[in-house]
Amino acid sequence: MNKRPEILAPAGSLDKLKTAIDFGADAVYLGGSKLNLRAFADNFTPEQIKEGVEYAHERGRRVYVTMNVFPHNADIEGLEKYIKELESLGVDAIIVSDPSIIITAKEVAPGLEIHLSTQANNVNWKSALFWHNMGVKRIVLARELSLNEIREIRSKLPEDCELEAFVHGSMCMAYSGRCLISNYMTGRDANRGACSQACRYKYHLVEEKRPGEYFPVIEDDNGTYIMNSKDLCMIEYLKDVVEAGVYSLKIEGRMKSSYYVAGVVKSYKEALESYLEDPKNWTLNKKWMDNLLKVSHRQYHTGFYFGKNNEQVYDNSSYIRDYDIVGIVRTYDSEKKVAEIEQRNRVFEGDKVEILRPVGDNFEISLDDMRETNGNKIEVANRAQMFFTINCETELKPKDMLIKSKGEN
Repeated sequence: MNKRPEILAPAGSLDKLKTAIDFGADAVYLGGSKLNLRAFADNFTPEQIKEGVEYAHERGRRVYVTMNVFPHNADIEGLEKYIKELESLGVDAIIVSDPSIIITAKEVAPGLEIHLSTQANNVNWKSALFWHNMGVKRIVLARELSLNEIREIRSKLPEDCELEAFVHGSMCMAYSGRCLISNYMTGRDANRGACSQACRYKYHLVEEKRPGEYFPVIEDDNGTYIMNSKDLCMIEYLKDVVEAGVYSLKIEGRMKSSYYVAGVVKSYKEALESYLEDPKNWTLNKKWMDNLLKVSHRQYHTGFYFGKNNEQVYDNSSYIRDYDIVGIVRTYDSEKKVAEIEQRNRVFEGDKVEILRPVGDNFEISLDDMRETNGNKIEVANRAQMFFTINCETELKPKDMLIKSKGEN
């Protein structure tokens, strides 16, 4: 390993970009106004990209913009102008999957770094070498690769060809995400950014000669979820991923919440820092997994890293959401011991909440003496993004997140 690996986080909005950076991400990836596979995320305007790039660069971090659709003729109209605009905004790289975008970028912005998207399903070293020779700096590996395959790919490539791989987040039932089910069933093209996640619907079997008779695929009155994947979680095996030659550890989730971004980034950042301090004796710390179990997730799995199997199917489409973010600290008066909170979900006076902050272990406080900012006493903060104050002897910091178990009153 010649250089320090990076934690790469999703940025579905400007607020989430800043959260990712604040909680330790070395780089973020986001979607601009064109050609990215998250058409329904809060994609960035040029002005927001500029602000996000400045925020990241001021803190020594990097910003990558996704352009990873498979474009039709109409999609590439204005492509040259868009790429030049991204270069002028100072983005550090674009993430692409189609040769048309690579060729155009090399023509109009030859200094702009190019990363090959996982959508290009690169599963062998010769393909990686081909793309690298075409001017691609980094290969985002297909999710179908095992650790042994990644090691071999790394051993066959020049040192300046970086490898990136997903380590956490939603997995797709289709090969490298190249799916036609959504398009067929809903008319929304997954390969052009409009996936309806039709694979996560509940399905029954219908026999051709018996229309209208619905049979469960397994003997269960509630049906089955035969294509619904679990979530990827490789924090327990972070050492193996890094030592296989992966430089960039990628977290999925541009459609997820700021709380998800904060909790996942914090855990992987701390795990990576711990590994770099003492690689030989690195072990999993329970607190990292605790944070990952609190954010919204499906059952966790290791994907294809340890070989292909059928354990990825999740038996329902629901997320596990045991914790909610209820507020974010905006200010703290150390003399009066009063914190001002911006509400995120309904919370009551006296509730016990956990503090999640970028550095340091989580700890618990009680929401005592809740008041509106005009000083009026309140028993509940139930208006979206309202500001309220609490008395708190423990010093809180701006951007601390207040999270609460749904099982607590």
